[in-house]
Amino acid sequence: MENQYLHEVAITAIVVKGGKFLITRRSPNKKRFPGTWTVPGGKMETDDYLKLPKDTKDYWYNVLERTLKREVKEEVGIDIENIEYITSLATVHADGAPSLVISCMADYAGGEIKLQQEENDQFAWVTLEEAKTYSLLDGIYDELVMTEKKLKGEKIEWKRFGGS
Repeated sequence: MENQYLHEVAITAIVVKGGKFLITRRSPNKKRFPGTWTVPGGKMETDDYLKLPKDTKDYWYNVLERTLKREVKEEVGIDIENIEYITSLATVHADGAPSLVISCMADYAGGEIKLQQEENDQFAWVTLEEAKTYSLLDGIYDELVMTEKKLKGEKIEWKRFGGS
């Protein structure tokens, strides 16, 4: 396989509110990972920056953060703030599309949960212990552990922490 430069870029948010994390269950009609619990987020689109004025002569800044705020608002109806990087992951999906996912944490900033039904059909605010009882997308539990550690001021890098 020759080297490919174009990746689908996605960004996700582990939303933190009162010591709990927001998880959502992917709708059963989703092409990838139907019925699996995960965290909100989505794909970056060129419209996330192309229609906006550039911040410098050549660049748009905060494009990932803007995408993440838009995706969380669309998918679950809430606002987020204080976005921080957690980790990144890559995969090649069954359809051959290479995908880069940037995982972040963010604070809940307001709004009521209103699920976009074609994306997610259930949600829960969970502690780390409670998260273990859900059928989470592989790797999400580890990201929740990383977020909890980061909230305590620990420096972290992705590894297996246990869970599902």
